[in-house]
Amino acid sequence: MKVAATTMILLACAGALAACGSQGVQVATTSPYHHGAVLFRDHCSGCHTLSVVGAQGSATSIGNRIKQNGPNFNIRKENVEQALYAIRNGGFSGAIMPQNIVVGPEAVAVATFLEKYSGRQAQKVPSTNITLSTK
Repeated sequence: MKVAATTMILLACAGALAACGSQGVQVATTSPYHHGAVLFRDHCSGCHTLSVVGAQGSATSIGNRIKQNGPNFNIRKENVEQALYAIRNGGFSGAIMPQNIVVGPEAVAVATFLEKYSGRQAQKVPSTNITLSTK
């Protein structure tokens, strides 16, 4: 009886630990973007918002204890080149983002993930259909 109870507890713990690896990530584990999503959640979600990984952003600056938010990637669209530049150089503004928070293939995985999933809640700007005359 004790063995059965212990086995059930161990199985429950193992299941809980297995679930921790993808908690909040809404990208299928079979997707080529899943690894980048997990890396983003683990390394970027403290400052950046992106719903698909359950990231709410907002970190406290060590220097002045003021909350700092990185870009909200629900509304800001990024491409691979922009994301890699920001990763390698600590963002665009020189704020508190650490340089090379992920490197090599991991940086590419995060950048590729961002290109695919960022900007999905951005407002669409209506076209103006302006024609310029050269006469």
